[in-house]
Amino acid sequence: MRRLRACLGAAAAVGLTAAGTTALTAGHASGATAALSNRWYAAAPYLMPLDNDPPDPAAIMDATGLKAFQLAFVLAPNGGGCSPTWGGTAPVSSDTAVQSVINTIRGKGGDVSVSIGGYGGTKLGQVCSDAAATAAAYQQVITKYGLHAIDFDLEEPEYENTAAIKNEIGAAKILQQNNPGLYVSVTTAGTADGTGWFGKQMLLEAKSQGFTPNNFSIMPFDGGFNGAASQTSALTNFNSILQSTFGWDQATAYAHEGFSGMNGRSDTGEIFTQADFQTVLDYATSHNMDRFTFWSLNRDRQCTPPDNGGRTSGTCSSVAQNSWDFAKYSVKFAGATPPDSTPTPTPTPTPTPTACKSAWSSSAVYTSGDEVSYNKHNWKAKWWTQNETPAATDWGPWQDEGAC
Repeated sequence: MRRLRACLGAAAAVGLTAAGTTALTAGHASGATAALSNRWYAAAPYLMPLDNDPPDPAAIMDATGLKAFQLAFVLAPNGGGCSPTWGGTAPVSSDTAVQSVINTIRGKGGDVSVSIGGYGGTKLGQVCSDAAATAAAYQQVITKYGLHAIDFDLEEPEYENTAAIKNEIGAAKILQQNNPGLYVSVTTAGTADGTGWFGKQMLLEAKSQGFTPNNFSIMPFDGGFNGAASQTSALTNFNSILQSTFGWDQATAYAHEGFSGMNGRSDTGEIFTQADFQTVLDYATSHNMDRFTFWSLNRDRQCTPPDNGGRTSGTCSSVAQNSWDFAKYSVKFAGATPPDSTPTPTPTPTPTPTACKSAWSSSAVYTSGDEVSYNKHNWKAKWWTQNETPAATDWGPWQDEGAC
């Protein structure tokens, strides 16, 4: 096992004194453009700016009218330690690539939120010493990019770790207090009943700490869902969970509830079409829900062939669509009207076969950037991995580099 370094001391890192809090707030303001309305941050779809063939955000903005993007994911370093990185490999402190993406978006009148956590990699809440140290690490991200919004994506395997979730929820509360006006969303797994046991435990942790974000959002996919009807049923059930946990009435619970979907074919083979998105959007707006987002813009384009041979991809949706069809539902949720013109589909090109790398071995240890071949495709490791079979999924350690 790798040895993990402890984070900075709580009081010094987070600024719990009046002077420290003032410094953090000033730092938050100094790098930021004017904030968008919270509705835009609530509508921001996820975008991986460094992986999964990132699309041009300026082109998406021009085609759809979208103004806000949810950039993913900030993690702990793969080598250990309590400092923020993009994907476990690119330190936020020295980043210029993501900053360039943010500059492009802000230059066109838009803005970003940053999502921390997600499914893969090590989360800061797992390795930082306490909530204050975890908050200090996230504060670096807020200050660096002048953020007005942040998303805590708390799901497997982190949300099965009680201490880690205590750190994450505590950090979210500290950031909310030290950055007035910061829009905070918490995203977790969805089930037919709303959310599972670990999701409910996370809500109870938030209640015990007296923390209320702008919303708690569930992800009703990869759990035996079948179209919009099963998703809206899960949202109804989740609303009941929020009521019983926090003592809210139905309307208050909906005002703190969000939806995070997956466009096209999910990891487990569920299909969510444009019509499904419209149905869930109608449900969200009619119930005055706080958030409507999806994973991901990297996938919001048509595959070649459109069904991608029945496979899930991180770079296209595996359903028939025009480019950025799903982004337009986010625009509608924000209260704007997408352009009338429908862009011509931009299919993902079929890769030209290249020479195969050395064959993948179940016993070998691979680190970020290592390349192997498996099932006549080349694959590149996203992070440290051993005995995890290469497969085309957003959440796994392998990135498909195409046929060989």
